[in-house]
Amino acid sequence: MLLQASNISKSYGIETILSNASIQIEKQERIGIVGVNGAGKSTLMKIIAGELSPSSGDIFKAKEVSIGYLAQNSGLHSDKTIWNEMLSIYEQVLKMETELRMLEQQMSDPQVIENTKLYEQTLERYSKLSDTFKEQGGYEIDANIRGILHGMGFAKIPSESRIENLSGGQKTRLALAKLLLQSPDVLLLDEPTNYLDLTTLSWLESFLRSYDGAVVVVSHDRYFLDALVNVIYEIERTTSKRYTGNYTRYLELKAQDFEIESKKYEKQQAEISKMQDFVQKNLARASTTKRAQSRRKALEKMEVLDKPSEGLKKAHFTFQIEKRTGNDVLKVNDISFEFEENSPLFKNVTFQLYRGDSIALIGPNGTGKSTLLNTLLKKYKPTSGTMDWGSNIKLGFYDQEQKNLNEHNTVLDELWDEYPHLEEKRIRTVLGNFLFSGDDVLKKISSLSGGEKARVSLAKLMLLNANVLILDEPTNHLDLLSREVLESALMDYEGTLFFISHDRYFLNKLAEKVFELSPDGMTHFLGNFDDYVEKKAELEEEKLEKQNSKPTNKDNKEDMENNNKNSYELDKKKKRDERNRERRVKALEKSIHDLEEEISEIEKELADPEIFNNYVLVQEKTELIEQKKAKLKDDYEEWETLV
Repeated sequence: MLLQASNISKSYGIETILSNASIQIEKQERIGIVGVNGAGKSTLMKIIAGELSPSSGDIFKAKEVSIGYLAQNSGLHSDKTIWNEMLSIYEQVLKMETELRMLEQQMSDPQVIENTKLYEQTLERYSKLSDTFKEQGGYEIDANIRGILHGMGFAKIPSESRIENLSGGQKTRLALAKLLLQSPDVLLLDEPTNYLDLTTLSWLESFLRSYDGAVVVVSHDRYFLDALVNVIYEIERTTSKRYTGNYTRYLELKAQDFEIESKKYEKQQAEISKMQDFVQKNLARASTTKRAQSRRKALEKMEVLDKPSEGLKKAHFTFQIEKRTGNDVLKVNDISFEFEENSPLFKNVTFQLYRGDSIALIGPNGTGKSTLLNTLLKKYKPTSGTMDWGSNIKLGFYDQEQKNLNEHNTVLDELWDEYPHLEEKRIRTVLGNFLFSGDDVLKKISSLSGGEKARVSLAKLMLLNANVLILDEPTNHLDLLSREVLESALMDYEGTLFFISHDRYFLNKLAEKVFELSPDGMTHFLGNFDDYVEKKAELEEEKLEKQNSKPTNKDNKEDMENNNKNSYELDKKKKRDERNRERRVKALEKSIHDLEEEISEIEKELADPEIFNNYVLVQEKTELIEQKKAKLKDDYEEWETLV
């Protein structure tokens, strides 16, 4: 066990956030914490991290256990470059390297060599420090930094870029990258999948699955939770409950628990009713009064079970349409867009939307997905190409940044200003379906959480009765229950749906086609996200097979034969280059291994009295170590490039 939090309670005034919540973290566990927005998940994480004190309860931590915590949407703020910020993690290791260089100079100093005691002390210090330097990854610093930055999507951003010039999303990703590089024993991550594109998400899942320490993650990304965690802690009604398994297994176990508890409750209620009837009928009879009194005492002593809760109240809504569109909803032909001249964000984008389509738009961050949506909405004008909407189109748009909300309005006024013809009762009913009841409707928009603002935007969208919905990251800020309700509403929607999402669970549920946007155009795939991943893998395999295949058609014309010959020669060259690359990688790996062993052996030799008493030999050995370390550095750099 690395850490245990027992019976944790936290209150602010009369408001109780947590009461008797407990969590246990064991070595290499992958724990997911789930619950609705405001349930207390982030509060529990801050208490575990030591950033917040509990009102009551105990926290037990094993000795020397390090904890790393990334708060939700917490970007990295620094005046350093990306590389120097990452390098700062290894400050102590770099100090060791500086001291090692200094000790090497001392060991070659004739005055130190002549002083046997001082020389032995210097050599012993060098030997111990050298071992520690190696154990703490001194030789892999550059490779580790490059690997993490590449995985977290910084491959195309120069490492000398200053952090203060990065976007908010990039700063958040960099904060996560730095924490991963630190490798604490317990990694606490609050909504780490925000601002990550699908490629980076997949990399992060893979990295965390093989992470040596324990991982505790708060997330609303169900696909991420299914792929990563083996334990779920649910925070509900201020307390916690542990389930073994991933998110899907947690849902199954929770349903099973509810069924078992319901049967126990119903059985006890039937037994109580039966005993009460017996007491009422037999208490007054002399012949049965003793038995009736005995039953009454048993009833008084009985521990009555609470009725099992059917879960928290869910939002409830549906998307209706006033009239149908024509079959052809939208035709986009070869459009491009550029903010700067001769620097297109995307180009050659062609696609069609038909009535009833449910299409997901995906692609790496920065490829222009939101810009494309704004172009379709005519907020931006395409640089080239044409775009034609069909007949009877009524567009509804969901903006992930909630720019359509007036911060000065109350929740009630926000809907009423948009739909003044509706009665107040109707507006309040709609807001009630979106979990705004009583005085909640009088809250200012500016005071709402991200999840509450999202529900207000969805309420406005629902009342529009649009027959085409364009949604930009609709699940952002929504908790798990709200996401499920949104999915259900959109699955029953009879209009046309075109949406951006990084929520792979959502993509699997709703997408019937996937459009992948890249700077050079758009690729179309049939099916949901899993189908897209499978098809992409097939295409990659076909591409490799095609590259490795030999031309076989002997009946081609002379020019085709020449092309085939050239292609064949090119394939041979590619195969030869690949074999050479593989051989070189293996040779470098062997060289790196041998050099590390040789350096270690020479360092041990320096501790031999026959050598350390010989000034000339010490100087030779020290110079040899420097040569081998220089070669080791070169080998590592070449290996990284080839791999």
